[in-house]
Amino acid sequence: MNDEKPPRAFHLMAKPTGSVCNLACRYCFYLCKDTLYPDSHFRMTDELLESYIRQLIESHPTNEVTVSWQGGEPTLMGLDFYQRSVEIQKKYQTPHMKVQNTFQTNGVLLDNEWCEFFHKHDFLVGLSLDGPQKYHDAYRTDKRGSPTFERVQRGARLLAKHHVKFNVLTAVHAANVDYPLEVYRFLRDDIDTQFIQFIPIVEIEKKLGKHRTYTVSGRSVNAKSYGRFLTTIFDEWVRKDVGCVFIQSFDVALEKWFGAPPSLCIFAPHCGTAPIMEHNGDVYACDHFVETKYLLGNITQTPITALITSETLDKFGQEKKDRLPQYCRDCDVLFACNGECPKNRFIQAPDGEAGLNYLCEGYQLFFHHINRPMRIMAELLSRNAAPASIMKVLREEDLSRAFAKAKRNELCPCNSGRKFKHCHGKK
Repeated sequence: MNDEKPPRAFHLMAKPTGSVCNLACRYCFYLCKDTLYPDSHFRMTDELLESYIRQLIESHPTNEVTVSWQGGEPTLMGLDFYQRSVEIQKKYQTPHMKVQNTFQTNGVLLDNEWCEFFHKHDFLVGLSLDGPQKYHDAYRTDKRGSPTFERVQRGARLLAKHHVKFNVLTAVHAANVDYPLEVYRFLRDDIDTQFIQFIPIVEIEKKLGKHRTYTVSGRSVNAKSYGRFLTTIFDEWVRKDVGCVFIQSFDVALEKWFGAPPSLCIFAPHCGTAPIMEHNGDVYACDHFVETKYLLGNITQTPITALITSETLDKFGQEKKDRLPQYCRDCDVLFACNGECPKNRFIQAPDGEAGLNYLCEGYQLFFHHINRPMRIMAELLSRNAAPASIMKVLREEDLSRAFAKAKRNELCPCNSGRKFKHCHGKK
């Protein structure tokens, strides 16, 4: 253990049901983690709950603490568990402390009582929804293989009805990656969400031969297709929705162009900022690395403060940067990507060096595409102006290009309804 104090704020995601879930999403990477705890009932005890909340609050020297609930499926613990959690938070928080609860759910079990509770206690809810029904139901099924879209959509409507703050987490996979605008417009217009996270599905299926060649599942995104997915949505967002719709990958990119530290771990230079706690108090370096090798300890035996400042976590975090292939180190968008998540670094660089990110081609396409708009928005921010001002700039540029191409007897690109020759085409 090192002698450093914990960061001024840190994120520790709790999984009170472990990997247990009421769905059987075909791309879920966490369902198999039940093998780590063969004799467990996969329910966090009340004693551990109190210890977790107390230590989490006491470990934060700031007046803002986030209690993050995930799974598996956290609603399986029942509403009483979270009511007790809120009471415990009140017991330990200081007079000027704000405790924010976040809650990631598949939405299937949500009802009026759950949503009333979320609203009353100001929970920020993340809802997993992969777009319109045909894309969502492609892989997000229940244990019987039945579709879940209608139940999830019902959950979204209940959250909106009760004025619960919620964002949508959309997995991008083989079924929806080629339909970016359909997915985006559905989330924006039909679900009426302002906050969206896009998560690319990358599943290693086979490891072949002594050279460790990997293949991915048929559900996985193609790297270039994922890049096109992001760029297509970005082009609509940057012209219509800046300041109204907040897309995590775009917001984090703006942080990078503006020179601010990234708020998303996958684009940070180092890992280790988002450890997770299993249902029994075991803490791992990351929920994508819940393996014995990355077990930091258990909060019933070692304080949270010691776990998050351990040499094991420090080493895990530093390896993200240290293991970058030279191809990444020479890349002009390294500042934005930082090699993305280590879990996806399993292909070879063009020079044959191992450790390149599977999504590299897509991220290069995306970051190069957004460079100019991001520079404009960063400049606006530096002048304390709203980034949304870029929409006017781009609209004027688009109109100028359209005027240059317009023919005299066509309708004017300004949408006046008049012919170009009688509108902006007048000499």
